[in-house]
Order: sequence, then structure tokens, then C-alpha cells
Amino acid sequence: MRRGTTGRVAGRAVPRALATAVVLGVTAGLLGGAAVADAGDVPAYRTAEDAQAVDGARSSADGPRLASGRIYTDDIGPGEEKYYTVELDAESQPRISVAALPEAGSEVAYGDGVSVLLEGADGTSCGEGEADFGSDGAARPIAAWVARVTEPDGACQSAGVYNLSVTRESDPASGQAAWPVELRLMSEPGLNSLTSTEAPDTDDLPTEPPGLPTGTARRLEGGTGFNDAAGMGEGVWKDRLRPGGTRFYRVPVDWGQSLALSAEFGTAKTGDETAYTSDGVQVAVYNPARGYVAGEGAMYEADAPAAVPVRTPPAVYGHRYAYDDEVAAASVAGWYYVAVHAHADLGRFVDGTVPVTLRTELVGKPGEDPDYAGDPVAAGFGVSDADRDQAEEGLTPQAARRSDTLTVVGWSGVGTGTLLLAGLALWWGLARRSAGGTAGRPAAGFGTPPPQRH
Repeated sequence: MRRGTTGRVAGRAVPRALATAVVLGVTAGLLGGAAVADAGDVPAYRTAEDAQAVDGARSSADGPRLASGRIYTDDIGPGEEKYYTVELDAESQPRISVAALPEAGSEVAYGDGVSVLLEGADGTSCGEGEADFGSDGAARPIAAWVARVTEPDGACQSAGVYNLSVTRESDPASGQAAWPVELRLMSEPGLNSLTSTEAPDTDDLPTEPPGLPTGTARRLEGGTGFNDAAGMGEGVWKDRLRPGGTRFYRVPVDWGQSLALSAEFGTAKTGDETAYTSDGVQVAVYNPARGYVAGEGAMYEADAPAAVPVRTPPAVYGHRYAYDDEVAAASVAGWYYVAVHAHADLGRFVDGTVPVTLRTELVGKPGEDPDYAGDPVAAGFGVSDADRDQAEEGLTPQAARRSDTLTVVGWSGVGTGTLLLAGLALWWGLARRSAGGTAGRPAAGFGTPPPQRH
């Protein structure tokens, strides 16, 4: 059952925890009177704070230009095709994604979804990808992507202007409202020297998670989408899902590592112990460029627990040359996104929310970075110590930025206080010196006891 596909070349100091606690405390104080949303009131997807609105064109000749490193918003109607323009260099490996964001609980059918196609100015196909809702009919955020992979003598390798088209597939019986979409262009640096374009053997890659962590679960509130996904390190975490809702988390996956997790959906209050929903719960994993890597669904009935185990292929550079789309997507390091969804149909028989426990582990030791010609972490394809800290503390990108700001402000405050104390000490010393000195007598130095009167 297809949940989404990936595109490729056609044919291939101050403790952060302390600062975070201050941030959360301030936030709680500011929002103390806020009402908690009722079950079934699903928060809308949070678009990027600096996203730019664009209007895709009907013709490739008029497509608005998308810049690398930026995020854009648009909308697309049933059966509509929209064009955008991208300017690519010959060194980097661009990866373009489109996230489709139908309203939670809206009607979608098998095969409904979005597809993306990257073409040269002469019409040469450079890569394509698609994502749909499968047979479960659950309206939720999904993402399709396309990548131009470096391949000597391959198509679409030169610098120039390329066209990106986005198409929405929709059954006539499905909801006809326009879907918001979010587009992102990322540029992975090229290598100083490309030694091979042969994919490693992937026939024996394990697909089942190993023994996963146990112990007390830590509370974690997932985000509404890719932009506010909560950091999630190794361990045991718990959250709650409203029917129709999707929670997003992100895990830093380094080179050579694979993400293993189990999403365990607990029992919930119910008014009908015989009711159930096939594919009532879903888990999907996306790579740093929002390319689909792995996922699965399971039946859910409120009086019986359900579990969805997922394990990604290890992040190996050569995987981008694999024919298996999901293996090819596991060819970069960085933040991997985990989307956990509860079908809106659960609202028929679930009273309130569905509890979910997430057990996560990174299998394998971090390996060395490929010989990049640029900074992969700055481009969004790598893992830093700060990323690992954010994941361990369960921080969203927004909370991490506030934490960093408080750290800077805290140290600035310490510096200002130190200077103030030093100034007061100097003033006190000068005052004592002035009071104790006599005419024509050399002044006592700062820190030296003043001369005694006789």
C-alpha cells in the first residue's frame, strides 16, 4: 500500500535545561488563562514563520521563482496543475518538497494526493515523486518530493532554469475545497570528489526494530507539522492524539544510523466497545528534505491497544542511487520527522483522546560525514551537538531559539551585573580615598588601604 513516494533522477555554558525551564515558565505565565481545546478540535498545520506566499502559474512560462533555503505557501484545487521555476547550479543536489495540507476530517479517497515533476527547460524529465492517502481515507498532512541526484553523464546535471509542476489528484466524491500546500527547496552540497554512483547492497537490511527502551515515559507534545515538530531523543515518550489529529516529532539521525521506533496506542474511553477503524492509526517517517522514508498503519479499537513498529534504512550516502524509493530517501543525515496520526473516524466511538507512547532508538554509531564541498549542517543535512541537545530536551525549533536567546540574555545580564558591581567597588574606593587623603599626599592606589590618620 503506497503511503508516499520519493523522487530521484529518472532511472536512479548556561545549562540549556535551565534556560528552557525559564522559557516554559514565562510562557505558562503568559498563557495561564488560555482554554484547552476540546477533543476533536484539531489545531491547524503551522506554516513556517518566514514562509512567502506565491501563486503557481498555469504555464511553465510564468512560474514564480523558488529560492533555495526558503519555504513558500500556495493552494491547489482538485485536478489543478501549478508551475513554479527553480534556478539550479551544477554542484549541489537540490531536493524539492510539497506538503499537502487538507483540513482534518475532510473527505479524501484512495489515490487522492499530490505529485511533483521536475523538468528541464527543454522538457527533459529530471525526476518525479508523489504522495497519496492510500486506502485509509484519512485526511492528514502528506508530502511528496523530488531530488536531482549527482550522476556523471546523467540528465539535468547542468546549471540553469528548471520547471517544477505540482498536480493534485482528487476523486469526484472527495472534498472539493482547495488544499493549502507548502513548498520547500533545499540544496545539499556537492562532494569534493564523487567516487561511486553504485548503491550498496540493501537486500538484507533489517526492517523490524530491535529491543526498544523501557522505563518511565516522558511527556512530550508533538507539533502540528514539519515546522514546529518537537525534538525527540532516544527513550520513551508519551503524548495524546485527538481523532483526526496528527502530531509531528523530529529525531536527529546521523550518518550510518537508522531510526527504530514503536508507536503504541493505548486504550481510550469509549461509548462502543465493538467499534473499530481499519488503519485507524498511522505512523510515517520523513527525511530532512521531507521525503517519505517509512511508515505503516494499524487497526484501532478503543478497548484494545495497538502498536506500529517502524525502522528506517541507515543513512548512507550511496543509498540515493538505489532503485527502492524508500531506501533512496535514507541517503542524508539530519532531522528525520515522525508523523503520528489518529483517523477522524475514531471520533465516532472514542470519548476524548487516544494515548500514544513512543519508544525510540538510534541504531548504529554516528559515522563520518561525506567529503562535502560545503557545510551540510547549515544546508539542513547533518547533525550537530545542539541538535542532539534539543532532541534530548524535547524542544521545538521555536523553543530552542527562545532558549538560546535566554542564554545570551542571561550571560549578558551576568556581564552587566559584574560591571555594575565593579563600578560600585571603584566608586567606593575612590570615595574612601577622597575622604582619607590630605593635601599634597599621593593618592592611595585602588585596593590599597588608605593612609591612617594620627
